[in-house]
This record gives sequence, C-alpha cells and structure tokens, in this order.
Amino acid sequence: MLFNSISFAIFLPIVFILYWIGTRGKVKLQNILLLFSSYFFYACWDWRFLFLLMFSTFLDYYTGIRMSEAQQHQNKKFWFWLSISINLGFLGVFKYYNFFAESFAAGLEKLGVTCNPWTLQVILPVGISFYTFHGLSYVIDIYKNRIQAEKNFIDYSVFVSFFPLLVAGPIERATHLLPQIQSPRTFNYLNAVKGLRQILWGLFKKVVIADQCAEYANLIFDHPGEYSGSTLIIGALFFTFQIYGDFSGYSDIALGTARLFGIELLRNFSFPYFSRDIAEFWRRWHISLSTWFRDYLYIPLGGSKGSVWMKIRNTFIIFLVSGFWHGANWTFILWGFLNALFIMPSIIFNTNRNNLEIVAKEKLFPTFTEVFKIAITFSLTVFVWIFFRAKDITEAFQYIGGILTPSLFTLPTVLPFQVFALLAFFNGMEWMGREGQYALDTFWLTPRIVRWSFYLVLGCIIFLYQGKQQTFIYFQF
Repeated sequence: MLFNSISFAIFLPIVFILYWIGTRGKVKLQNILLLFSSYFFYACWDWRFLFLLMFSTFLDYYTGIRMSEAQQHQNKKFWFWLSISINLGFLGVFKYYNFFAESFAAGLEKLGVTCNPWTLQVILPVGISFYTFHGLSYVIDIYKNRIQAEKNFIDYSVFVSFFPLLVAGPIERATHLLPQIQSPRTFNYLNAVKGLRQILWGLFKKVVIADQCAEYANLIFDHPGEYSGSTLIIGALFFTFQIYGDFSGYSDIALGTARLFGIELLRNFSFPYFSRDIAEFWRRWHISLSTWFRDYLYIPLGGSKGSVWMKIRNTFIIFLVSGFWHGANWTFILWGFLNALFIMPSIIFNTNRNNLEIVAKEKLFPTFTEVFKIAITFSLTVFVWIFFRAKDITEAFQYIGGILTPSLFTLPTVLPFQVFALLAFFNGMEWMGREGQYALDTFWLTPRIVRWSFYLVLGCIIFLYQGKQQTFIYFQF
C-alpha cells in the first residue's frame, strides 16, 4: 500500500475516524487499533512476511524482559546476544546471503576455481532494515540500563510496527516513541492541520518532483552509452533530486500521518542540499539513521575521543557500515567510502561542527562564500549519488567516464524544461521555508486566502502528475 495510492487514501480516513471516534479516547483501544491497522498495512505488501515482523517483535519483547529480570550479568548477556544474533541473522539471510555467496564465487573464479553458489530466490521483506533497527536499539538500551523492558506487548508492538514509519522509517527510539504510545492522546485540530500540510508537501515531493525526475534519470542511467557527457550530468542531477524528493517525501508523509494520530516522530531531513560541507549534509540527511550509527556504533568505538587515527578509523567504519546497510552491492560500500573520504578534512582539522545553524539564518539571501560552499558540497553529493544509482561499480565508472569526454561541452540532448521549472519552484519553496521543520511549516502565517489558494493549486498539480505509481526507493532497503 503506497502512500500515494488510492488504497491509502481510503485506508487513512477510515483508521483516523475509528481512532478518534470509535475508541472514545481510550488509549488501550487506540493502541489496539493502531496495531491491527499497522499489521493490515504491512500485510498488503506480502502477508507472508507479516509473520517475520511478528516473530521479530516477540523476540525483542521477550528477550528484553528476560534481560531486565536477569539476576546475573551472564544471563543478561546471553539474552542480549541471542536477540542480536537472531535479528542480524534474519537480516543477513534475506538481505546479504546472496551478495556474500556470489562475491565468494567471483573471488574463487579469479583464482581459477569454478564455483556455482546456491542462492536464495526470495523477495527482500519490505522494511526489514528499519524495523530490525527499531528492535536493536531497544535491546541495546535495555542491556546498557538506559531503559526498562516494556511489559505491555501491545504497546511494544505498536512501537515496532506503527504503520507510518514501518517500511521506510524514520528509525525510532523506544525512549522517544514508547512514552507517546503509552500516554493519553486527545485530538488537536491545529496539530492535525499541520500534519495534513506536511502530507501535502510530502506528496508533492514524491509525485511531482521525484517521479518526474525519475522518468529522465532512469532513461539516462539505463542507456548511458547513448548520451553525451552533458546529458549524463543532467541524469545525475535528476537522480539527486529524485532520491531526495522520494525519501524526504516519504518521511514528510510519515510524520504528517503520525501527527493525525497525536504522535510526533523523529525528524529525518533538514534541507540537506543547502549544506555547506559534507559533515553538515550528514547531519541533515536521513537523520534517524545517522544518529543511530552515531549512538550505537560510532560512540562505542570511541567516537571523536582519542587520536586523529581513531577518529579517521571510526568515521570510515560507520560510513562503510552505513553503505552496506543500504544494500548488498559493492556500489553502496564505495558510496559510503567516498562519503567518508569527503568528510575527512573536517574530521582531521576538527571543523565538522562549524555549520550547525541553517544557512543564511533570518536572511533572504546567502553570502557569496556560502553559495560557493553549497555549490561544492552539492557537486560532491551529485557525484557520489552516481555510485548509489549504478547497477554495479563497472557501470558507475563507465558513467563517470562518459561525462569526462569532449561531449561534456555540448548541449544536452535531454532538456525537459518543465521539470527544470518544477525544480526551480521546489527549491525556491524549500529555501523560503528552510528555518522550519519542512518547507510549509510556517506557511500558516500567510493570509488564509493565500494559503488555501496555494494548497488548492498544489493539490491540483499533484493530481495532474499522478500517473503510474512508482514505489519509494528506500523500500528496497
């Protein structure tokens, strides 16, 4: 069930009405409704994988209780590693087994040994990386005595499987979401309006920006040898906005939907393409994953403490792991490596926290220096997205090689002016709203006739561009 589908447009109002009217404000009934609605939502993808989600939920719920009740540290450690091993085992089998098997066979072939590895012919369960990380953070926090185990199975199950975030995040923490699930919730009109506004902007990002850019990005990336270097630049540029519009659009819809039910999810994007260095970009892109790796991998490794060598080592580890989290392909690992390489100057010279505030705060225009820094950072980001989008490393280097030819200085053969106009409007709105949580966050300050007219126009544009439904990119992760 896609967020931009008719089925979701029917599903959401039904759940909303039952939630606020049918449950009569009783939090236990609200949570039961959310749980069954979330399971139905997930089963619409493939009902068979619903059992995997339920098993993962019960595993972490049970081992969490056993850890809390353990009298000896050795017993606590046993239940901890049992949960971690099974969770990562499932993730490894479904997501990475074929990658390791095929990579091992390829390595043997280079040594002159022919090998035909047995591979799994299964579909990757949608959202497995996200809900597995929900459970892992919960188990780790209990083991580290940061939280106590949740005894209410319904409440914990809602934490893991709350449908707005289930298949593509944000990656929530028990310390943030569980208290909201357990607390009484009453309908707040202003909060609901804010949620609808964020859903509207998320749909615009997905349907109008991401899907339109995808049409041309796919055309160019699927046949790179047929296009000039200048056209290949256009393809990389379109994919850059496709993945941002697609993923941040999903996050906006998820956060807006959660607000309709009186729940605040973690922010996942903060205008990353206005960043002035790579360190700032990674504070603003997929925030919930970046902070997850910071808290559960980078800091335990020593973080920024210790020698410069330790900082470099820890940074490369989290970026390589982050790349591997995205998928079982060497392109993702190289993508992570390049991001680590580009962030190195700020790590070595300790400038990685120079740009904590949004660019040109309380100003209409940035300075020339800020424009230059944004342009450099954006260019590096466009470059590394080529590896993220390519089918394999060979194709990525062929694509880059195609750019670095004399044809780079010719007129592109693909110039969809309509898409460029949409991107200009989109970036203008993002720039004007960059100090809010999302582009339309402070739009309520405008006169009512202006904002309602704008909402109507935005809705009409979304309707006009609503054609073939395209799945969200991050569903594959």
